[in-house]
Amino acid sequence: MLTNNLGYPRIGSNRELKKACEQYWSGKSTLQNLEQVAREIRKQNWLLQQEAGIDLIPSNDFSFYDQVLDMSLTVGAIPSRYHEVILNGAHKEIDLYFAMARGYQKDGLDIIAMEMTKWFDTNYHYIVPEFYKDQQFKLFSTKIADEYEEAKRLGLFTKPVILGPITYLLLGKEKEAGFHRISLIKNLLPVYIQLLQQLSARNVEWVQFDEPFLAMDLTEDEKRAFLMVYKEIRRLFPNLKLMVATYFEGLRDNLELAFSLPVQAIHVDLVRCPEQLEAVFEVIPSQMKLSIGVVDGRNIWKADYEQALKLINSAVEKLGEERVILAPSCSLIHSPCDLSLETANEPLMDEIKQWLSFAKQKVTEVVTLSKLVNPHKNESLEAKLQQNIEENNSRRSSVLIHQTAVQQRVAAATAKDSLRNLPFDDRKVLQQQSLQLPLFPTTTIGSFPQTPEVRSWRTKLKKGLLSAAVYQDLIEKETIATIRFQEEIGLDVLVHGEFERNDMVEYFGEKLDGFAFTKFGWVQSYGSRCVKPPIIFGDVYRQEPMTVKWASFAQSLTPKLVKGMLTGPVTILQWSFVRNDQPRAQTCKQIAFAIRDEVADLEKAGIKIIQIDEPAIREGLPLRKADWENYLQWAVNAFKISASGVQDSTQIHTHMCYSEFNDIIQHIANMDADVITIECSRSQMELLDAFAAFNYPNEIGPGVYDIHSPRVPSSKEMMFLLEKARAVIPDAQLWVNPDCGLKTRHWEETKSALIEMVKAAKTLRVAVKTEISIA
Repeated sequence: MLTNNLGYPRIGSNRELKKACEQYWSGKSTLQNLEQVAREIRKQNWLLQQEAGIDLIPSNDFSFYDQVLDMSLTVGAIPSRYHEVILNGAHKEIDLYFAMARGYQKDGLDIIAMEMTKWFDTNYHYIVPEFYKDQQFKLFSTKIADEYEEAKRLGLFTKPVILGPITYLLLGKEKEAGFHRISLIKNLLPVYIQLLQQLSARNVEWVQFDEPFLAMDLTEDEKRAFLMVYKEIRRLFPNLKLMVATYFEGLRDNLELAFSLPVQAIHVDLVRCPEQLEAVFEVIPSQMKLSIGVVDGRNIWKADYEQALKLINSAVEKLGEERVILAPSCSLIHSPCDLSLETANEPLMDEIKQWLSFAKQKVTEVVTLSKLVNPHKNESLEAKLQQNIEENNSRRSSVLIHQTAVQQRVAAATAKDSLRNLPFDDRKVLQQQSLQLPLFPTTTIGSFPQTPEVRSWRTKLKKGLLSAAVYQDLIEKETIATIRFQEEIGLDVLVHGEFERNDMVEYFGEKLDGFAFTKFGWVQSYGSRCVKPPIIFGDVYRQEPMTVKWASFAQSLTPKLVKGMLTGPVTILQWSFVRNDQPRAQTCKQIAFAIRDEVADLEKAGIKIIQIDEPAIREGLPLRKADWENYLQWAVNAFKISASGVQDSTQIHTHMCYSEFNDIIQHIANMDADVITIECSRSQMELLDAFAAFNYPNEIGPGVYDIHSPRVPSSKEMMFLLEKARAVIPDAQLWVNPDCGLKTRHWEETKSALIEMVKAAKTLRVAVKTEISIA
């Protein structure tokens, strides 16, 4: 029985790639150093998996930024605006690559970044490919073959992982009307064939094509494209062993399609959809191998060997051991690197730690499960099985998990808990009287730059190198400076800057019961951005106020309005590692009541505007439309519970980013937030079309500049976007803001961009007054 891994974290156990990339971007390090760090990470990952006993070790799962962007570079899908990024030769490819991801503002060039959005229903972001009618592709990068050769020099014969051509196209976006991107498959396939020719010439045995769109709703044209592509690849490469990997959902109505593809193996996710196994037995061809994902690649809970062995033994009984391949459910890029780094003196309690498994441990679980299938298990294996059973049982019976009062409060919830007193039109009148805001009010999304110095204060505080009193004084001074800056440039609604916060979810998790934390549990969110998700292990509740102190302090500094800043229940759920012993809806409702209590306390403290961020609400949407309604019902209700315990004159904001809203716009409206701010700059305000077509009734702040890029846009550029917004949204509904928080930016670019933003808003106000006077 072969063991298989679909992908391994590429950030390094101590985020070495993040640090190397950021040093390179800032000009403090060389390309040679960046490449050396990358080689070392790849080497460590490959050797770790080899030592664990994985048979099919992936290559090309490494990326400097994002695997979809890698594919765009590989097939030459490079938008024309980047063709000027030549940079005098030597570093052309890597600098072009980073320009596509981050934008480019240098050497007289000013080029916006490509659009970014969520990878299926995860918190990982990818760079969206841009497609044009009759677009031609060409083999531009040799990364895939190069990394195979690199592993080969270490004595390893890896399985190259390639984003499948159908999924690649479907992940992209048409940038002009009159065609569907799937029609480009006839132009794209020859480049994939060139890739495979390179690999075949190197005697590669296995190639993994990632086609997660097989777990999505597909059109007939898309289904035909799948068959055409893999028939042609099989015809041209009869000796190459192809594995098509699906994950994040069951195959459902695409089951027969997937197993009719002329490939050697199909990978299915039996963590997300274990019930599909029986249906697979009915359609799998007699010679095809089946890779079964029985170890959860997206969560941190230890595998339940008893449950996994039931699935494995069923597959072995039906197919024979030689046709079954064991694997995690998906790539392990969604898991932290190594649980063994969490030592006893770290914040993770020993009792909780025994229930967990990170990427390094997950590959060991896969190998152990393959050995446990052997009827001649030795005593050592029997001991491992028994230990796994005991650890899983200890979690089920732990007194840490269940809180009766929390469960009773959730059970007693009524419809009234999720309703404001008055409808929005009536609330708006009260809020206008109370807030006295101008036309096109300006604000930011919440966070301001967290410099290395600010981050060092938290580190020193945790290590006891800084007293609580000194830490508070430092944060107060940073907050005062930020309030003064916002006043100086003329922002209308201010924020305190969030300098006391580490991460927008982790910060709240640290103050809520039912959460545990790691020190090294980092996962990649996008590019060099890594997050350390908290672990929801038990019932969630709030013991005391979490944000009132700093919101009140900031409001005391200024006569202007200061927003209270909270993270919403769905986002806290989505961006945590969530307990899997109860429905996610139940956990989300518990969090909602905890946030509701905080909202009420902020209002009592005199905060008149409260923002409850929900950037992950679209991300949590199930992959199949048939499942949407149930999710949206409980997710929207959770937000409304968190927001509905205030007076009608209190203005509730929410924020969402990197999401497509067209299909769920009615549910966004049902959230009934007074103001929604959204990411719009990378899409050049395209996302507003959904709000315009729907005639969205509440107020909207479309982001007018991209904070994920270091470039500073001009007020003229922002004016252009605002005029596009005005074409579809009434002036009285429009706010002006960046498209996301400013935490990861530098102060110099932040100040310049916000000054330009306020200038754009003020210019627009004058223009509107002129229009009115002329009329």
